[in-house]
Amino acid sequence: MEITQTSVERLLDVVQQLANELHPERPRSALVTVDSSLDKELGFDSLSRMELLQRVERAFNVSLPELIFFTAETPRDLLHEVLRASELSKPSVARDEVRQPVLEKTEAAPHSARTLLEVLTWHVDRHPQRPHIYLYGEGDEPEEITYAALLEGAQAIAAGLRRHDLQPGQTVAIMLPTSRDYLFSFYGVLLAGGVPVPIYPPARLSQLEDHLRRHAGILNNALASLLITVPEAQLVARLLRAQVPQLRRVVTVQQLSEEGEGAEPFQFTLQGEDVALLQYTSGSTGSPKGVVLTHAELLANIRAMGDVTRVDSSDVFVSWLPMYHDMGLIGAWLGSLYYACPLVLMSPLAFLARPSRWLWTIHKHRATLSAAPNFAYELCLSKLEDSDIEGLDLSSWRAAYNGAEPVSPQTVRRFSERFASYGFKQTTMAPVYGLAECAVGLAFPPPGRVPPIDHIQRDTFEASGKAVPVEKTDAYALEFVACGQPLPGYQIRIVDPAGRELPEREEGRLQFRGPSVTRGYFRNPEKTRELFDGEWLDSGDLAYMAGGDVYLTSRVKDIIIRAGRNIYPYEVEEAVGNIVGIRKGCVAIFGCREEVSGTERVVVLAETRETAETTLARLRTQVIDVATDLLGT
Repeated sequence: MEITQTSVERLLDVVQQLANELHPERPRSALVTVDSSLDKELGFDSLSRMELLQRVERAFNVSLPELIFFTAETPRDLLHEVLRASELSKPSVARDEVRQPVLEKTEAAPHSARTLLEVLTWHVDRHPQRPHIYLYGEGDEPEEITYAALLEGAQAIAAGLRRHDLQPGQTVAIMLPTSRDYLFSFYGVLLAGGVPVPIYPPARLSQLEDHLRRHAGILNNALASLLITVPEAQLVARLLRAQVPQLRRVVTVQQLSEEGEGAEPFQFTLQGEDVALLQYTSGSTGSPKGVVLTHAELLANIRAMGDVTRVDSSDVFVSWLPMYHDMGLIGAWLGSLYYACPLVLMSPLAFLARPSRWLWTIHKHRATLSAAPNFAYELCLSKLEDSDIEGLDLSSWRAAYNGAEPVSPQTVRRFSERFASYGFKQTTMAPVYGLAECAVGLAFPPPGRVPPIDHIQRDTFEASGKAVPVEKTDAYALEFVACGQPLPGYQIRIVDPAGRELPEREEGRLQFRGPSVTRGYFRNPEKTRELFDGEWLDSGDLAYMAGGDVYLTSRVKDIIIRAGRNIYPYEVEEAVGNIVGIRKGCVAIFGCREEVSGTERVVVLAETRETAETTLARLRTQVIDVATDLLGT
């Protein structure tokens, strides 16, 4: 089909309308053209692009590849894809088709393994052709990766790294999207005796130069000798090496595989106390904090989580979580690898573009396990129409881990209610708590339990930190979700500012100890000193214990203290986000020091797509009313 004036105008209308809603402050004279930059001129982030995908598909009645919405630079790029899709029949996906992996149950997991390498070789020795991963790309058919294929691909990478004179214990940064290249690279670095340093890749190649510049701090702190990344990054390799002097080379997976071709298989001998991973929790700005984790620590955490959840090889795990994040890397991938349960893997971008894909993949593979932050469950509630999930069956799902950010009581309730008719059980929702400094998991609920939601007296809690229970019918009560109990072998305590342990139902700083506690941050002694209180690690989170469960209340640094009362931003942010006309997830609450009163003023920032003055005035009043009701000020 040729480009017509009508199709151009229709597409530009869609883009213009969304741009106006997202940025009402833009002058109306700033019209969108086919060559307007979606990033720099229109300010479309990943979630905005997801919304654009849905609107363009509705406007043209076509199905488009998700990737184009994260790689497109201008509306012209989108137009070419729309016209190309118009010439094709809209793909009909057999959503109700079930492809549950039919695999024999394996013998016990590798309980004697001391390293991640021993875990992989244990499986290769016993069932080399057993499917380990079903990897989804752009199409409807996944790529199958067996244990033998993972080892073979990793050995090729390891051989290439040795050709680059990688020394034992040297760090290798990996900046790749979710792909077989990432999987092979991670294990290839371990096989060669190196330490992997996962770094998140840019969503769009146009951001590559700026992205690498921002991550120079992490690469410098990690002393990365090599960077494994996409071919396009080699164009800015010289610039990057100028900022990161110890970086010897920027290489691709294909280069490493070709350079290692013909080499004898090699496996460096590792010990349990050797460093297995540097997990950076920050570093694009400020002081980089790379959590040092050994093989023994990772395996201790994987085993503890598996014991509580009762994972075995009959389980199936579906994950779209990023591979550079501990929940996706350790919880989903390495945990599945250890227990020989098939992992069905997709890109985070695929989920963001079509949240329904996550749920349909669980349906299709009869998955039993999956995990996501709270926002993902909320996205399914807000973005999915009934027509998107007609015929969906979630009855196989036995553990829906909800963690990595504050867990909303409303989301827990609403998700269970909305998807109950699709087979989702209340006992499936499993709020959890963890942090990179503990590998990934610290507190998990027992299987088969409806998540407890604690209702406590607001005024008493805000004034004294005492969590006094009240009736569920108390509309003024504070609500907190139980995020599980300490994993076997782990201990949690709650302490006051002086370090004294507090009794149950009193809020304080959460500290913990256990077999996977990090030794500290790589080459950052100051932050490492701040991390420990004797043998206890300070999480930086505020919480209280009740009935053996952890109830997270806030981050220490997020608390606003006004007139002697502790104000918890998350609850207010969620309530304001529920106002019709306010963008959910686009609300921020913070404290601003008032010199006259000597206390903190509460400031609420809320985004809206509304532009009419009368509507804005109404929203402003509603925001003030909601905040006042919750804060009592």
